[in-house]
Amino acid sequence: MKFGVLFPHLDERQRRLMMGAEARILGHGGIRAVARAAQVSETTVRKGVDELDAGDEPLGRVRRTGGGRKKAADLDPGLRPALLALVEPDERGDPMSPLRWTVKSTRSLAAELTRQGHRVSSDTVGDLLREEGFSLQAGAKTIEGKQHPDRDAQFRYINEQAREHMGAGQPVISVDTKKKELVGDYKNAGHQWRPAREPALVKTHDFLDRQGPGKAIPCGIYDIAANTGWVSVGTDHDTAAFAVASIRRWWQARGRHDYPAARRLLITADAGGSNGYRTRAWKTELAAMAAETGLEITVCHMPPGTSKWNKIEHRLFSHISMNWRGRPLTSHDVIVNSIAATTTRTGLTVHAELDPGTYDTGIKVTDSDIDALPMHRHRFHGDWNYTLQPQPSDTTSVAKNPRSTGSPSPPPCSGCLRSPELTGMPEPVLDKVVDQLDELREQGRRQKRGGERIRARGAGAKDKLTTAARVLATVLYLRKLGTRDLLAQLFGVNGSTITRAVRQVQPLLAEHGYTIPSSAARFRTPADVTAFLANSSPTAIKSAC
Repeated sequence: MKFGVLFPHLDERQRRLMMGAEARILGHGGIRAVARAAQVSETTVRKGVDELDAGDEPLGRVRRTGGGRKKAADLDPGLRPALLALVEPDERGDPMSPLRWTVKSTRSLAAELTRQGHRVSSDTVGDLLREEGFSLQAGAKTIEGKQHPDRDAQFRYINEQAREHMGAGQPVISVDTKKKELVGDYKNAGHQWRPAREPALVKTHDFLDRQGPGKAIPCGIYDIAANTGWVSVGTDHDTAAFAVASIRRWWQARGRHDYPAARRLLITADAGGSNGYRTRAWKTELAAMAAETGLEITVCHMPPGTSKWNKIEHRLFSHISMNWRGRPLTSHDVIVNSIAATTTRTGLTVHAELDPGTYDTGIKVTDSDIDALPMHRHRFHGDWNYTLQPQPSDTTSVAKNPRSTGSPSPPPCSGCLRSPELTGMPEPVLDKVVDQLDELREQGRRQKRGGERIRARGAGAKDKLTTAARVLATVLYLRKLGTRDLLAQLFGVNGSTITRAVRQVQPLLAEHGYTIPSSAARFRTPADVTAFLANSSPTAIKSAC
């Protein structure tokens, strides 16, 4: 410490004299001890001892200005540009350089520079990089890939739904399943305070022992308004039935007591996994829970690729991971107790319990099962936002939601499909597009024939779809309202006919600058389209039919 404080203020001779004085005080072995403490050679310390013994007068400056060894970058002006060419993010160096596909350590960089004719050591490379503002950097997870165009709109919709539910005193919960945890003497990320040199001994490999306890599957429910968490630790499979069973446990133990006047429940969930918007079993199990509890259950899914923004991730799961960091999860009891002991300075409390039940995988849910659900899809992204009603008990509810009876409802009429709610354009504009494209198609046929028609227009085999129907089908397809099979059902043709119509009409639309924006509504069956149009403009539908 003494040398580190004083050396910057001393010249070379003064440093030698100071080290020599310290060595003389220490006596035998002092030269070696001082050399190690000052990180210099023993010869330098010995020179200082000899100068003290000689009794010479102070000489002032030892070297002339500019004396000493020159830096490598000063002796070789091309060294610094050559180094920067190797480490710049744009990879502007030689594309055939062997360093391009290897770890760019200081030793590798020094070797490559030496190969290029710049003799330099790895320490000098490190000094030059620091002078140029470089440092060791790890990758930062910030690029989320392709974003859904309605991502921000869905976030706003979720916020509106949550604000409305909480304003009415109705519960709002965030649901997700934490990553599976190995149960046993396995290494857990993080560090914990332990006696020095006494780390927790764990297995060298994270291979699941089939004879051991297996895995733990924590499924969490976070009450946004109350800042409380509920975690069911499963031991079988991460299925939709397990996720809904965890919600049911929370409701029976906490929810119905915390919200005695609740009639509705809002659930925010990820886009994928056991509680994803494509998981049919998730909707089926929620419908059963709605029938049991009498709750109107609304589900709003996070947009694809945004699961980290789900409230439960950074308000519950992150604190659980910090609470058990560095601790081997040797048993299910350890996991349950560690989760239950999780708290925060903002008042978070967590209840945890073990769920030893079995949940089978591979359960099939048919289209008819989904059609029979008392489910109402919202006008904005009905695939992400939907409400499951308790089973209707009167004819009024059945009439309002025809799908809840389980009987198939008739598809919408062809005139209804021209509704601006579906096409995104007024009907006069749609008629103008049909007329223009019909004329363009006739011109194209005339060019292929090399002349006018021989037969009258309309003679010969009839097309399965008229020009107006082909244009309408293409517009609905580009609006992404549903799959090709759904459009085939709506127009009474097969999928191949829809595909041919899109291939014919889409290039003509693009050629004349018609941009068809995607719709926020999504439909799976013709009944969904009928219900959507009925809620939008029933008067217009009656007139169209």
